[in-house]
Amino acid sequence: MPPVLRIGCHRFHFYSNEGIEPAHVHVRSPNGECRLVFQNQSLLREKSHEYHRR
Repeated sequence: MPPVLRIGCHRFHFYSNEGIEPAHVHVRSPNGECRLVFQNQSLLREKSHEYHRR
């Protein structure tokens, strides 16, 4: 998936086919990845708080 934003080594992207899940963005770095969930135009919570090693 092409990134929508890059900050340093962090790459932000989303998948268009994730159904009815709340708005969120995936973040990848050399250390792993996580998913940030948004609600009402603000950060609601961070899913998978720990980075998952690839």
